[in-house]
Amino acid sequence: MNPHLSLLQPYPFQKLSALLAPLRAPEHLRPINLSIGEPKHPTPAFISRALADALGGLSSYPATAGGEPLRRAIAQWLTKRYGLPALDPATQVLPVLGSREALFSFCQAVVDPSRPGASVVMPNPFYQIYEGAALLAGARPEFLNLSPRDEGRLPLEQITRQAWDQVQLLYVCSPSNPTGAVLDLEGWREVFAAADRHGFVIAADECYSEIYLDETSPPLGALQAAHLLGRADFSRLMVFGSLSKRSNVPGMRSGYVAGETALIKAFLHYRTYHGCAMSPAVQAASIAAWDDEDHVRENRRLYRDKYAAVGAILRPAMPVEIPPASFYLWLATPGDELEFTRRLYADYNVLVIPGCFLARPVRGNNPGSERVRMALVAPQDECIEAAARVRDCVARLRA
Repeated sequence: MNPHLSLLQPYPFQKLSALLAPLRAPEHLRPINLSIGEPKHPTPAFISRALADALGGLSSYPATAGGEPLRRAIAQWLTKRYGLPALDPATQVLPVLGSREALFSFCQAVVDPSRPGASVVMPNPFYQIYEGAALLAGARPEFLNLSPRDEGRLPLEQITRQAWDQVQLLYVCSPSNPTGAVLDLEGWREVFAAADRHGFVIAADECYSEIYLDETSPPLGALQAAHLLGRADFSRLMVFGSLSKRSNVPGMRSGYVAGETALIKAFLHYRTYHGCAMSPAVQAASIAAWDDEDHVRENRRLYRDKYAAVGAILRPAMPVEIPPASFYLWLATPGDELEFTRRLYADYNVLVIPGCFLARPVRGNNPGSERVRMALVAPQDECIEAAARVRDCVARLRA
């Protein structure tokens, strides 16, 4: 077996199950699960119809690069969304089976484990796929501890110049999971300058890019920042996007990568062996989704309403920072986050994720300590009921 498999930590939800296994939730309260970031809004009917209408395509093998109509739809969406010059669908865009699959496999294609000290940098807290991808590629994970003081930027100074020289890949998550923070233009300028100086590749995870509160101020994207900073060839940059959150189709496993032509070419070469071509039916449904914005605006309205309702309930009991994007609340807990999670489940039948499960202790600090992540993915009535139970739990712990 691959010896690197032993380095993988249990996934956060496995840790949550183990944490709560000795406990019994109150049966008189309906269970409300806000631990998993799985969209629960209905899939738009026109996407389902497009998928069903294209099922005849299942009789043929799809191309790894995807069909030209899908690549064109993605390229046109990116161009319009981020105010870019026209992208070349053939050389700058590639369909993938959801951003998770591509974020993992891209690391395997990029990292050269034969280079001494090969490392991959990621934010902390983070999406655990980044760490697993680095370890299985034979690289050492390096972490940037995030704090509210770093809003709009990554604390690149936490890693020494000598250590940066060994970095081959940097994962950036903007909007962030779990904080919802968005990298601004100056933050991207710092990241690009570091990549040029030290020669690493940037993997920009933007799967939450279309879940934001202010319709007049969509989050800045990495391709957009590169364009604004005069990086017309998107040098050293690969961006990862997905329909899962945007269009409420997580089961479709449909996303894209876009960026530097040379990176796209190399990644496509890798993927011809990886066995990850998208089915024609999913391609047809994906085109329908990328071509429509009305359902995306409605999706954002639903999250905006939930943030407003939940924030109003929680604020009398605890500090609440509504993020500019994503569908998470990164809540400060009254004391230990593990105990808070246990009490919330055992007394109120609500599931959240302890922040420490989404981060690693680095340089004497776990930035997930005394935090929990609450995913506002359930229907609004459940989110409101959960917020009231969280409020009561906090009041009880502080009494």
